[in-house]
This record gives sequence, structure tokens and C-alpha cells, in this order.
Amino acid sequence: MCPHTPPCPSGDSPDGAGAKVVGRDSGVGAAWLCNGVLLFEDTGALLPDGRIVAPHSALAAPNATRSLC
Repeated sequence: MCPHTPPCPSGDSPDGAGAKVVGRDSGVGAAWLCNGVLLFEDTGALLPDGRIVAPHSALAAPNATRSLC
């Protein structure tokens, strides 16, 4: 499905969100990747086989810091 050289990672690989963007829908806040993944601005995703990847945040990671100011 991917015409790029080297090919982009597949939609079900751990680095699948690293594929090239082939379309955007700013109204929905999503980008369609060449591997069939629909990647949302909130970091969630819909994989080509219909599986859902829940949003995740770097701020929720252990040892993450954020400014309250």
C-alpha cells in the first residue's frame, strides 16, 4: 500500500504512526497515513483492521513534569 522508499511502517507495527501523512481533516482533527492508520490529534488512532488505539499523553508518563503556571 505504501509507495515510499523505504516503505513506511505497517499500520499494526509499534512505529505505525511514523508513516507519511496522505490526507488531513482539520474539522475532525485527524490525519490519514499511507499505511491506512487514521491518527487523531489527541494521540488516539484507528488501525486499518478496525482496532482502536486509546489516546495517550506524555504528561501522564512517570517522571513527567508540567508547569502549573
